[in-house]
Amino acid sequence: MPTDARPPRPDDLYRLGIPTEPRLSPDGASVTFTVKRVGASFDKYRTSVWIAPVAGGGARQLTIGAKRDSHARWSPDGTSIAFLSDRRASVEDEPTAPKDREDGTQIHLLSTTEPGEARRLTNLPRGVDSFEWSPDGRRFAVLSASRDADPKVDARARQRLDDAKPGSPPSSDYRFFDRLGYQADSAGFVHNHTSQVWIVDAASGDARRLTNLRAGVGEIAWSPDGRKLAISTGPARDHDLAVSNRVLVADVETGSLTPVAQGSDGVFFSPTWVRGGKQLAVLGGSFPQVFYRIDIHLVAADGSEARGGTDLSSRHDVMPSSSMNSDLTIGEGARLIATADGRSLLFTAPHRGSTELWRIALDGGDLERLTDGREYLSGFDAVAVKDGTRVAAIRSTATTLPDVVVGDVRARGHTELRPITDINADVTKELQLREPIERWVEVDGRQIQAWLIPGEGRGRRPTVLEIHGGPHTLYGWSPFLEFQVLAGAGMSVLYANPRGSEGYGLAFNTANLNDWGDGPMRDVLACVDSFIASGEVDGDRLGVTGGSYGGYLTNWIVGHTDRFKAAFTARSVADLGLLFQVGDLSGTIWPTAEIGWYPWDNPDRHRELSPVTYASAIHTPLLIQHSERDLRTTIGQAELLFARLRRLRRPVRLMRVPDESHELTRSGTPFRRVENLVQVRDWFSHFLVAGKRRLPPMPRTKHGI
Repeated sequence: MPTDARPPRPDDLYRLGIPTEPRLSPDGASVTFTVKRVGASFDKYRTSVWIAPVAGGGARQLTIGAKRDSHARWSPDGTSIAFLSDRRASVEDEPTAPKDREDGTQIHLLSTTEPGEARRLTNLPRGVDSFEWSPDGRRFAVLSASRDADPKVDARARQRLDDAKPGSPPSSDYRFFDRLGYQADSAGFVHNHTSQVWIVDAASGDARRLTNLRAGVGEIAWSPDGRKLAISTGPARDHDLAVSNRVLVADVETGSLTPVAQGSDGVFFSPTWVRGGKQLAVLGGSFPQVFYRIDIHLVAADGSEARGGTDLSSRHDVMPSSSMNSDLTIGEGARLIATADGRSLLFTAPHRGSTELWRIALDGGDLERLTDGREYLSGFDAVAVKDGTRVAAIRSTATTLPDVVVGDVRARGHTELRPITDINADVTKELQLREPIERWVEVDGRQIQAWLIPGEGRGRRPTVLEIHGGPHTLYGWSPFLEFQVLAGAGMSVLYANPRGSEGYGLAFNTANLNDWGDGPMRDVLACVDSFIASGEVDGDRLGVTGGSYGGYLTNWIVGHTDRFKAAFTARSVADLGLLFQVGDLSGTIWPTAEIGWYPWDNPDRHRELSPVTYASAIHTPLLIQHSERDLRTTIGQAELLFARLRRLRRPVRLMRVPDESHELTRSGTPFRRVENLVQVRDWFSHFLVAGKRRLPPMPRTKHGI
């Protein structure tokens, strides 16, 4: 760390580039990845495709990234890179295109052997959501919500009304639904965007639709011989009511479907072909356990084990597909990748607060952890090379921003990962990023992992307790700009994984069922008490904050103790009945697993577990942050808690964030993310550092006061 380094500021976010989606070339010599940066206007992001040689020599930008270039995939022979881009509106002259066009994002091809610009390949009316090359490089399997390749036929199939002619009443803009799941946070209304599989010629772009599944298709994986596709989808009937998800195998020529992993309460996804196409490895399990630990299964590709198969991983209690929290590193979906010898699968999963690379044997399920660092491997890829299997990953730690790393997996032993990029070198050389102190605290017979980032200064410091959302996610050795900003402002940051967190096995992850409040509160407060006892934390200057479920527990804590001098509750839950009946969780089966009942079946228990029930006991100064387009924990959660506390004349302030979703702090509009960091810092500085007791002056905004 340079001697003249400074603490991070909220506006450092504007300068950062965040890599995702590493993909190795077929020969393992290069890695492509996507870099996300803040645009010049501070109100949007730009993503571009980059490439870096594995041998070193520095990364370079491949695509301009005027808006969004992403999802780069190498052709099997390594001579082309296909990627998704929405550039057509910027670079193609199409004067008759509608303003509300849905065909913006398409597959583009870029040669790796000849100079020249990328060319657009596809022209599907509703764009492309995802794709994968066929093994022979002649076709793509594409996910698109298009009904037909012809735009006019597509519009008729969707029964869309044309815009009204001048002088006529506008066409109806009502929306009608007869299924649940018609909306999703961040995406909005999704009822009319059901992706299906299309087969696209890699030379001409000619496309034909392969599937017509009511629940749509979520994932695609080509068989080694290119004759079949493994796909994930929901049940054939009442997919909005069922908890199940299944894996089917589709014949690429005929479209015939064979179930290979399914069950009335089974949830299976992320298919990967193994053993020359004779079997598939899938992630999943049965409800309700699958909500709390996802396991690795082997099934026959011919469908003979569709309701059975082999469970490889449950005996190890390892947890692939877990969700690490970070406001900088972007988490990617779970993957299973076969090793070069075909004997094992690679995947990532948590271990003691890290997300590491693991290997599990197809025969017998023997498990080996390949990496061992205080790190977060947020995405990875692997290909066969001469000496085994080469891996590329995105790695970050509590004090290092994400970069691309590579390493070779041997038959035995540890896998060393070395960085081949330094994307944010110009920023990090200026910053003083503080290393957390790790501690394990026993509560009710469980070991709770906790960390403390010491704030600027010496001795007992004012401290902010941060609580993660989920509740079934985890904190760990990942970077947090918010934590570092608070520490730089003179406040230590304490964070922990209470019962109900992922990464510590099934029993730990289910220990908060029907107990969202008291048990987890004991866990995090015991960690606070431990650091007070050891002299790092000033017990008279404490703050508490969290988002989503972390906001729920923040609300719960200040309704049950007055030991905190200030609280900041973000995108929180105040009323469980509202959570499970409004927004994109409405009508889902989750409350029956999490609480034991739907709200209408046991309203008393949901009321007992709702923080707003204890609002009369809240005296802690509370800032309630909520995004107005949050469809996960809707704005009504904030409004009802604010109304109750203001009627009681308690010190409370409501901060409504316009045009943002539940994901404000992770992927929200850049300038609003920065503003949120400012408000968190200033709220706690006012009460914990300056020692004030009354609410601070109203912040200045474009709306005035």
